[in-house]
Amino acid sequence: MRIHDWTGFAALGAGVLALVEVFRGHGAWALGWLLAYAALAGLTRWLAVRYPSPMPHMLRWSLLVPRGNQSPGHLLGVLEPRDGERILEIGPGIGIHTVPMAQALAPAGTLDVLDVQQDMLDDVTRRAEAAGVTNITAQLGDAQELPYPDGVFDAAYLLGVLGEIPDEQAALRELRRVLKPTGRLVIGEVLFDPDCVLFGSLKKRTAQASFAFERRLGGFFSYLARFKPA
Repeated sequence: MRIHDWTGFAALGAGVLALVEVFRGHGAWALGWLLAYAALAGLTRWLAVRYPSPMPHMLRWSLLVPRGNQSPGHLLGVLEPRDGERILEIGPGIGIHTVPMAQALAPAGTLDVLDVQQDMLDDVTRRAEAAGVTNITAQLGDAQELPYPDGVFDAAYLLGVLGEIPDEQAALRELRRVLKPTGRLVIGEVLFDPDCVLFGSLKKRTAQASFAFERRLGGFFSYLARFKPA
């Protein structure tokens, strides 16, 4: 696992212990564990931002935790996929959003999924096969250097992924390159991810990569933001 995964679990443990001590009526101990939680949470955030890297396959179970408004249904509502389109998903994880998106594109549309870990792609492929979905193309690759021609996608999306990419600006520029002039880009983040990209920062970074903000679903703690090529 990544270093910040270990510190994140330690922070979670300290938070639980703080609550336990509150219920036991031990104020001093609760305060101590609360301070430990704050210190570990701050360290986790710093490590995640300083040393970005993809989620290890062994932590894939965490992707099953509900993430507010980032459900497949909400994503479909913001991205608005249409039958016949070709869409790109960066960092599909175990495919929670992949299968519903591919189904929305059927029968004539296709969904390309790209990940730096073959194990994740294998999980996506198995999930798609179990659901009888056949319009998904899995590709091993790096978002910082997308293996696709210019202007081939109608839309693209990445959820909880941008902060894991070492060079976020390179990834955004690549997304701008492979999208059609009329394309759509949706980026989603949740605050409890230590590598979360805050919305204010995201607007600046996307503008630097020649994207224009269109609309957002959600608030400070969890959001889906849609952009278009500027």
